Amino acid sequence: MSADLQKKEEFFQPVGEAAEEISKKEDVDEEGPVEDTASDEPQPIQEIESLCMNCHENGTTRLLLTRIPFFREVILMSFSCPHCGFRNSEIQPASMIQEKGSKYTFLIENKEDMNRQVVKSESCDCSFPSISLDIPHQRGQLTNVEGLLTEVRDDIAADQPVRKHTDPESFEKIEEFLGKINDMVEGRSFPFLLIADDPSGNSWIELSPGESHTKWSKVEYERTPEQNESLGLVNADAEEDQERPETPPISNDEVHTFQATCPSCLRRCDTHMKIVDIPHFKEVVIMSTVCDTCGYKSNEVKTGGEIPLKGRKITLKVDDPEDLARDILKSESCSLKVPELNLDLTAGTLGGRFTTVEGLLREVSEQLDTRVFNEQSDSMDDARKERWTKFLRNLNDAIDGKINFTLILEDPLAASYLQNVYAPDPDPNMTIEEFDRTDEMNDDLGLSDMHV
Repeated sequence: MSADLQKKEEFFQPVGEAAEEISKKEDVDEEGPVEDTASDEPQPIQEIESLCMNCHENGTTRLLLTRIPFFREVILMSFSCPHCGFRNSEIQPASMIQEKGSKYTFLIENKEDMNRQVVKSESCDCSFPSISLDIPHQRGQLTNVEGLLTEVRDDIAADQPVRKHTDPESFEKIEEFLGKINDMVEGRSFPFLLIADDPSGNSWIELSPGESHTKWSKVEYERTPEQNESLGLVNADAEEDQERPETPPISNDEVHTFQATCPSCLRRCDTHMKIVDIPHFKEVVIMSTVCDTCGYKSNEVKTGGEIPLKGRKITLKVDDPEDLARDILKSESCSLKVPELNLDLTAGTLGGRFTTVEGLLREVSEQLDTRVFNEQSDSMDDARKERWTKFLRNLNDAIDGKINFTLILEDPLAASYLQNVYAPDPDPNMTIEEFDRTDEMNDDLGLSDMHV
């Protein structure tokens, strides 16, 4: 472990470890004064004297640097004023703005789902579509699904006594709306959706292993210029003054390099592009971006050509370790499933990738392990931790060729590819089916609004 990483872990302890350390300190304080000994070790809570914006006297801000398991480092802040009693708490990300925005969709089906943790950054918009409830971005919060709803309910209900006398008509309508929120909180309106959309990529909804994309899904997306401006990443006036170089004509025979903007630090960087003709498929564009300023690297694959009339579903039975070496092109519109492993990736996850079956599964494993699950985490019960451990163990066994499994690629744009090692003859272990896109698929892909 590097010195920087070790130092980072000392300051950003998991929530459970920090709480245990605080509890021990409180127990010691209750026993009476102890000899003061100097220590260079970071304290779990830092206290800072701060100005109260309510009464303009001095209060106290408490800071806790911690790490949310399966997510990343955050700063928990709590302010209290002894003069006027004002209190406030919020959460701020301790890491940089992510390379892409993220959108989470979570289906709440029972009371247990109401306890799922939610990290809502100050740039995150949340919504409950079933009751047309939108929660705009404001202060950051570490809460759960029930906490989001109850806070909105309490905020709206606070002014109801005044409305009852000054605006009876609005009072009745708001009472009806509050009744819908109460039904959701009390478990009388299951199921319903929660959507968290954060252009900074620093929000999160807790994931349980083995859940399908219809239950929990995450999609990453490129920010719009307006979103970059709202996050303070670009100066709109300065961007307009900069002249962008013309893109050179594209040729299949060489690698082209042109200037782009790094999505991490927004400095100028180089993007390399090459057109590759995949046998028995189509031409694709492989793009690689490298930023010398911040070290950002990315590789993506884009497919071109006309949009086919039907989608395509590819099913491969992997029963030989050699199948793991097959080339695979997973487009951004393609979902991936492995039923034997309870693995279900929604379209948009991992972006476009041109790799091998082994390489794709290994990337999934690396994304989940440490980023989403950590065996040392203490914020989940033993049963859920055991499910995560079993899931990752089975996934790694599949990567090592120890178990057989079925790989399913479903792409409504038919822009994904899986190598047929028997080409041009049919592959006995692989089936390719065409299907009609649903109206929902056409809406998601923007095809319903295209008129040619």
